[in-house]
Amino acid sequence: MSEMSEMSEIGEIGEIGEVSEVSEANAMNTVNTVNAVNNKNDLRLAERSRVVIPGGIYGHMAVPGFSGTLPQYMAYGDGCRVTDTDGNTFIDFLCGWGPVVLGHRHPAVQRAVDEQLARGDCLNGAPPVMVELAELLVDTVAHADWALLAKNGTDATTASVTIARAATGRRKVLMARGSYHGAAPWCTPVTEGVTPEDRAHLDYFEFNDLESVRAAAARAGDDLAAVVVCPHRQDVHRDQELTDQGFARGLRELCDRTGAALILDDVRCGFRLDLAGSWEPLGVRPDLSAWSKAIANGYALAAVTGTDALRDAAKRIYTTGSFWFSAASMAAAVATLTELRETDALERIARAGRRLREGLAAQASAHGFEVIQSGPVQMPLLRFAGDDDFSLTRRWTDEAGARGVYVHPYHNWFLGASHTDADIDEALERTDGAFAALTRR
Repeated sequence: MSEMSEMSEIGEIGEIGEVSEVSEANAMNTVNTVNAVNNKNDLRLAERSRVVIPGGIYGHMAVPGFSGTLPQYMAYGDGCRVTDTDGNTFIDFLCGWGPVVLGHRHPAVQRAVDEQLARGDCLNGAPPVMVELAELLVDTVAHADWALLAKNGTDATTASVTIARAATGRRKVLMARGSYHGAAPWCTPVTEGVTPEDRAHLDYFEFNDLESVRAAAARAGDDLAAVVVCPHRQDVHRDQELTDQGFARGLRELCDRTGAALILDDVRCGFRLDLAGSWEPLGVRPDLSAWSKAIANGYALAAVTGTDALRDAAKRIYTTGSFWFSAASMAAAVATLTELRETDALERIARAGRRLREGLAAQASAHGFEVIQSGPVQMPLLRFAGDDDFSLTRRWTDEAGARGVYVHPYHNWFLGASHTDADIDEALERTDGAFAALTRR
């Protein structure tokens, strides 16, 4: 964590919550945090993990790859805050990388999980709550006539592609260049250990460019099984891009004309933007949707929903897992979806996102910076204008992390229903210190 030495404005932290030598201008913003120097437990865990885990920590959870101030290990979550193993608390704008939509340890979700665990979790047959959850999904998702349940987003996207191929008897699948659809060989962005044969029937188009989709479909010809697409462009290391309605409608028309399945990868956006499906406001419904992340407020679960036309194919494929019928996660999903349906949770998430976006824009301008904020307000991303390599943005997110605000420099953030106006205002007090630190440097 070499960036720690650059945090000259932060000062030294002794025991948890004890601050020595913090500049008056930043005292308010640093008193509660700074993993930058109060991270003894975190460092010990990182050292131990390197002995027994390849690379220490793998995948998107490898925090040092994107931050010099945020901890690698978390011990506790409550509402919109997380606390690391050294007692530093952060206002959380990653929400477990998306799954936590209602807030960490939401009472209704926890109660449902505890009640189910008292009866059992991994049993010899499917739990009754599985039927209840499938009925709830069909009643909530606009295009859904049925639902299959799994464990994570890769399960759901892979099952969707398998169903499309089974239904059509075709092989070719089109996806937007740069989009993330999971970590299976057919779609992983890192091709180490992946063979050309794993990707032989995958072709690419440019997001929001209907002509490039048509060209890819022409290359596939009569072998086109599916087009898989995210609700909006959410690639890392670039600004997010909302979906043009004409593009979405064009994909629907192309799939109708060719007999291919339109798959909406709603793993990241689902149940945060619109309960009926993230493309419902565009008036476009897919044939299949993949869900995970927010479906169970942090408990491991995924789903595929589909139309009646694909029911038989979904019945014929073989897909399963030892823990796919875990009852506790399904109970968590029923509680989560019920809370989302029966309260104003989605409105609160959007309001918090707007408040944060407006506050950050005002702060940046006041400190003489031009920033670009992209994506839906519920899933925002901030980048400094002209910062194509995200180096300045990372400095700012490091400063924010040192002041107890958990954000990412190049992956979209997430807002949740537990972010109150007071939480957003407190976060903005701290991010103002982050902008001020950049100004001084």
